[in-house]
Order: sequence, then structure tokens, then C-alpha cells
Amino acid sequence: MIKHLLLLINMFVLLVLNTIFSDVTVNMSTPGQVEAGNEINVEITLDKSDFDSFARFQQEIPAGLTPIPVNTASADFSFKDQKVKFIWLKLPAEQEITISYKLKVDQRLKGNFSLTGVFSYIASNERKSVNVAAKNIVINPSSTIDPNLIVDIKDFKNLATPIQETKPGIDQVKCIRQIPYAAGEGSNEYIVNLLVNKGNKEKFAKIQETVPDGFSAVSVETKNAIFTFKEQTVKLLWMNLPADSYFVVSYKLVPDEGVAEKPNLDGSFSYIENDNTLSINIIEKDVDLDNKSSDNLIAVISSLGETISTTPVSYTQPQDYSGKVKIEIAESALKLIQENSKLTSMLEPESGIYYRVQIAAGHRPINIDRYFKKYNLDKEIRSEFHEGWRKYSVGSFYVYKGARDYRVHIWNTTTIDDAFVSAYNEGSRVTVQEALMITNHEWYR
Repeated sequence: MIKHLLLLINMFVLLVLNTIFSDVTVNMSTPGQVEAGNEINVEITLDKSDFDSFARFQQEIPAGLTPIPVNTASADFSFKDQKVKFIWLKLPAEQEITISYKLKVDQRLKGNFSLTGVFSYIASNERKSVNVAAKNIVINPSSTIDPNLIVDIKDFKNLATPIQETKPGIDQVKCIRQIPYAAGEGSNEYIVNLLVNKGNKEKFAKIQETVPDGFSAVSVETKNAIFTFKEQTVKLLWMNLPADSYFVVSYKLVPDEGVAEKPNLDGSFSYIENDNTLSINIIEKDVDLDNKSSDNLIAVISSLGETISTTPVSYTQPQDYSGKVKIEIAESALKLIQENSKLTSMLEPESGIYYRVQIAAGHRPINIDRYFKKYNLDKEIRSEFHEGWRKYSVGSFYVYKGARDYRVHIWNTTTIDDAFVSAYNEGSRVTVQEALMITNHEWYR
């Protein structure tokens, strides 16, 4: 009797589990081997049933491999800290979705690695996950590289001399502008991409570009620089340069009504070396800086060779900075910070996952104290640059419910009826759904 009862219970449990987890299936297709220096295509097919909520597909990628997106199925693709992520704020309507990317294999590798993944989604306000069956991939050594340089993929991350250090001109400071291109089909706005190769420079630096009359500039990607546009001059200024040896910043040129000609730009990149400020001209080339893969950016940097000459920056009446460095760029940094502090109180990054309540957004800076005074908010308002907008938010909450409650408080006590909760991970914006998935906090309407 007890045996029959246990059997019935087990069958019931299996039936329930099958019902819960059979709604979504994930399959991955990829070749079982590849020669070092080549690419393989990784394709993931998601049978999502009728779910249309927030979702994420994530994979761990071993060092030495570089993913390049091919088909994102309207997802936001990213690759950071050896993690590939496809993120949907809302899944496409189709029941079956296919996403894919190319995996570039470093030419020095050999050995084998396992590729797995997990698809996470929200159903009935709960996080659910489906794992992908692991695929083992063999890397055959390249026949065109010195055998003494070949390493096993498991040891690649411990290499002391990355391959890019052997590229010509990779250590020299350079700044390259992609020829400005239309922001979209039929658009009269232009995107300006700038590639900075900073070498070992860490502190103060400045990009300055002269914009032709008839155009205004709006920031797109600043890499934590202070962005200003004044008197037809674009400036991006860093007190501390990004950690990456090379990176891309972008801004958008918006023409006045009736302006149709393509903009011609002239600019320079200034930086510190041995307590002196040096300046190099920005070189414009027909390159693709939308492709931010390491291989592409290194190739663009290397294409200039060792051809960049520097010019000392002249200045008058230098002021002492931190009792040591007397440079024009430090004065510019302080001046820009002072100018910006009159208009905005910049948002500083915090650690971990946290939430804020966004109350406004616009393209032009405003005086925060004067503009928001009428709302009598009891928390400090901060500003940030994000996706070409100046966004204003209040509060800092480490639990989602606290931010949700404060949003409702703003709705009930002010005329701001479009306030909403925004989420951050280590200072970078993420979706609220992704933050909830990371922290396992409960969602509230």
C-alpha cells in the first residue's frame, strides 16, 4: 500500500515538473571543432511558448574567444566580463526565436572547451530558468603560427603578453574619427564615432572638436567623460581615463532647419605625459567603429603605424593642481566641473544593485534647484547622461519595493505623473527585470 502511494506521489511530482518546465525549450547548434584563428557560428533556438515578458539568455565565454553578434532577434546584445547576454525587455511575438553570433578564436589557441548557457524569463512575476545542454568544441592548432606561441585555451587567461602588444603602433596614443555617417535611413543627423588608444595614460585627457555652423551636438557614449557643447565646440573631458587601453566615444550632430551639407570636423586629443600636456590631431578614416570587437579596433589602431606626432600645449598663468601638476587640461577640467555643478548634480556610481526614481529627462542642462523647487521633494536630485539624454532621478534604494513606494509617493504628492523606477548594477543602468533576477527581489506593481 505504501509502495503504491509513493509511486503515485512520484508520478504526480514528475507530471507537475513536466508541466512547469516543458513550456520553454532551448537548443544550441554549433560545429564540434574549429581551427584557431577562424570563426564558428553559434545558433540558439528558443521555443518560448506564449511568454512575452522580460527575458535573458546568457553564456560564459572562455578567455581567448570573441563573440560577434549576427542575429539578435530584437534583443540587446552585450559582451562583458566573459559573459554573452541577449536581453529582451519584451520577447518577440513569435513562439520560436533564433539568435546567433560568431565566435572568433584567437590564433594561438588549442585544446577544447565546453559551451553552455541559461535562458531566464519572468512568468507570473517569478523568475524561471532553462539550461542549455553543453556542447564540447575542439580547437585545432593553426598551421600558420609559430608552435612556440600556441597555448591551451585553459591557460590563455594567464598569458603575460597579449597578442595586441605585438601589433605595430598599439602602444602609441592615437585618436581616430570614423567618417561621420547618417544616423538612420533618410536621417539628416550624423553619428560621430571616435576611437581613443590611450596606451598607459590614466589621468586628465580631453577631446575637442570644432563643429561647423548650423549643427548642434548631443552626447551618445561618453565613457564617463564630461560632455559639453558650446560655441560650436564639442568637448569630452576626463579627470580619470577609462581603464580600457582603447575605447570608442560617440556623439550625434543635429542640423538646424534647412542645413543639408555634410559636416566637416576638425579636432584634437590632449593628454598628460611627464606632467606636460601634449596634443595630437584627430585623424579621420573610412573605418567601422560601430564594430567594437577587439580584433577590429586593434586593426584600426595598427593601420596608422607609428605616424602620430605630438605637440606641447601652450598655456598662460598656470595654476598649481594638487600641489604638483601645472597643466591647462587640469584647469579646463576644474572649470567644466564648476560650470556643470551650477546646472546639475551628477550621479555618482554605487556598488551592487540599487534603484532610483526617474522624474524627468531632456537634452539641455537645467538648474536643478530652480527647476524642481516647486515639487518640494525630500531627496536629492541627481543628473546623469544616458543614451543621449540628461536624466534626473531621486533616491537610492537597495530593495525594489522601497523605490516603488517612493515612486507612488511622488505620484500622490506632486504633479509628476510619469515617474518610474530605474535600476543600476555597479553604476551602470540595467532593466528593473534584470536587477530583480540578479537579486531575487519580489516585483510589485
